[in-house]
Amino acid sequence: MSSSETHVRAARTPSVAVTGAASGVGALLTERLAASEDIKRVMALDERTGDVSEAQWHALDIRDPALADHLRGDGDPVDVVVHLAVDLDLETDPSARTAYNVRGTQTVLTAAAAAGVRRVVLCTSAMVYGAFADNDVPLAEDAEVRATAEATGVGDLLEIERLARRAPRAHPGLNVTVVRPAVLVGAGMDTALTRHFESPRLLVVDGSRPCWQFCHVEDLVSALEYAVLEKVDGEVAVGCDGWLEQEDVEELSGIRRMELPSAVALGAASRLHRLGLTPSPAGDLAYTMHPWVVSGSRLHDAGWRPAWTNEEVLAELLEEVAGKHTVAGRRLGRTEAATAAGAAGATVALLGTAALVRRARKRRGL
Repeated sequence: MSSSETHVRAARTPSVAVTGAASGVGALLTERLAASEDIKRVMALDERTGDVSEAQWHALDIRDPALADHLRGDGDPVDVVVHLAVDLDLETDPSARTAYNVRGTQTVLTAAAAAGVRRVVLCTSAMVYGAFADNDVPLAEDAEVRATAEATGVGDLLEIERLARRAPRAHPGLNVTVVRPAVLVGAGMDTALTRHFESPRLLVVDGSRPCWQFCHVEDLVSALEYAVLEKVDGEVAVGCDGWLEQEDVEELSGIRRMELPSAVALGAASRLHRLGLTPSPAGDLAYTMHPWVVSGSRLHDAGWRPAWTNEEVLAELLEEVAGKHTVAGRRLGRTEAATAAGAAGATVALLGTAALVRRARKRRGL
């Protein structure tokens, strides 16, 4: 068999390594790839062993430089790495989270290049486009990345994307594909945006135009498989077709809104976060105020279609968060939520803080 024929066969049935393979999206992707006839073998990398017995498991910290040796294999090197070992947990210390995410991505890219891997697939978020009133609806994949580091984890995602852009220049021959999902739902997803639907009222900022687009983890997994099989390239957005207006969300969810002026809402959120009362910085509010809907045209052009609609994903999200109580991104315990200091009390506290901000602004003549 000629070298060109060997390369074509490898491209059709690649050996794939998945980081963060023991849980969440990584576990779902590992299971899907292990069952696929289009994949030669799956190497699963995580700090613990997962449940997919068909995969070849290696327990390690993804920041370990020995990763390159694993990717080289024993005469059977990995062709594609999907890097999903990214920590976006709201409760993780932000500085520790950033150190882990950035160092982990750097190590994966460097190890992949050293091992002769031809493609790395990274997963960030459509949040990197930023949420702005003047955004196109929907945004094309090549729209400008305008987000700032003010929202939870977005600074890490922007740095991961910067590393993705630099890697092919630093390591010629290495292809990097970046997949950007909309609001991710399913498989235990717990983010500032999913917690938004755990509140007793949906906070709406006066004058804003929220547009809600979701992405079910099953659709993300199928999109990642397209990237693994080289059916899509570059920056790839993924989500349900279309979007829901705020009125649609309220009608479908049955949750009423609580409206606040922009200055009051942002001021209150900033103060609560600064005092350590909530995990969500004020920057998270922008993603509930302004549109950041994506078209997903590159996946669609490749023949991919979402299996889930926005309405179906919202229904599943509401089932998942039933019985949970969150205010301003802070999840309340059962006892706390059942008392006057619980969900209703916390809402009053939020409004009380907002009132203080409003009075302070009036005293300053703003």
